[in-house]
Amino acid sequence: MSSPSIQNRKAFHDYSIEGTYDAGLVLQGTEVKSLRQGKASFTDSFAFVKDGEVWLRDFYIKPFEHGSYYNHDPRRDRKLLLSKKEIRELDRAVLQKGNTIIPLKIFFKNGFAKVQIGLARGKKKFDKRESIKAADTKRDMDRAIKSGKVRV
Repeated sequence: MSSPSIQNRKAFHDYSIEGTYDAGLVLQGTEVKSLRQGKASFTDSFAFVKDGEVWLRDFYIKPFEHGSYYNHDPRRDRKLLLSKKEIRELDRAVLQKGNTIIPLKIFFKNGFAKVQIGLARGKKKFDKRESIKAADTKRDMDRAIKSGKVRV
């Protein structure tokens, strides 16, 4: 049984992603068990740089059912593991107006929990409408091709 990857679908709707980084995630034992079951939510979560370290805030991991008193705080700040060069790049980029760091995906690689974070810039309302219009157009074209009404 492979562990599920959890994706932040809303991020691509609300933000334009300018770059991505894969970071390690410092977790407690019961958090890993909950993540392996896919019990997590990205709602309102973001990352920030503090004292040369990157932290993930408001990332919800449901408490493990069989965790007893060893269970974790579901919304605690979690440290992200990145190289110093990547941290400097993120810090410099976030200082520019309008940029933020958001989690895009949680996955397991070689048994370790990883988070893909994205350097993002918020979309304006008209940008979101353009994205929706482009996706609708693409979907309609794919349907027409699949049904055989249009030949390529």
